[in-house]
Amino acid sequence: MGQGDLPLLISMPQIIILGSAAAIPDPAHANAQLLVRLKDQAVLIDCGDGSYLRLIKAGVGVEDVSDLILTHFHPDHAGGLPAFLITLWLCKRQSSLVIHGLEDTLSRAEALLDLFRWETWNDMYPVSFNRIPEKEMTTLIETPACKVIASPVKHLIPTIGLRMEFAGGSVAAYSCDTEPCTAVRHLAKEADLLLHETVGELRGHSSGAQAADLAHQAGAKRLVLIHYPPEMGKALLKQALAADFAGEITLAEDGAVYEL
Repeated sequence: MGQGDLPLLISMPQIIILGSAAAIPDPAHANAQLLVRLKDQAVLIDCGDGSYLRLIKAGVGVEDVSDLILTHFHPDHAGGLPAFLITLWLCKRQSSLVIHGLEDTLSRAEALLDLFRWETWNDMYPVSFNRIPEKEMTTLIETPACKVIASPVKHLIPTIGLRMEFAGGSVAAYSCDTEPCTAVRHLAKEADLLLHETVGELRGHSSGAQAADLAHQAGAKRLVLIHYPPEMGKALLKQALAADFAGEITLAEDGAVYEL
């Protein structure tokens, strides 16, 4: 398989965990990053450490990511952007890339890229920025295969959570970094899969028990705990399992694939 070849013969949409850790990774857990893989399209969610290598390991080539969603401008979610873009350029990518996010996120991302003088990268593939309003249930991407919806959540800086509605009727949601809030409950309403952060019961974050309570309130069918400190993963999972949620609860691990 060449670098630009994506094995598209998948029977249903997939969410691939490229990274599962919170801000401090370890050798087995990269910073939280997701890939939404469709029949003829791939969407990257966040761009922390080693995004290019993690995509290649997942079998995704340099031409295949059509969209990148930056949930917010913290280093573990957006700090890898310059290296990711220049690696695709060095690999001779030709396809256009759309980067989605809030004004706060994208203005800072562009300032970061300007420090690397990216305007001097000759024959750069087209990159465009889709600035979205900071309001609930804003559509970011809409294709026949998938609709991606964003809402502001309750973190330390402007941040979005996501809802992905797939053509076959399945739904996935991603809280991103947030305290429990009504916006995530709306994003996760009757979702088949909710990926919820679990740093702990801190300002701008959630514990395992809080994530499970929110999944219960939203009527989600399955909960996956993500963006957790690796050394605390089992304890946070135990918290969640003790909460009032009847669905399956698991801990995200790098490389895990969820079919929808």
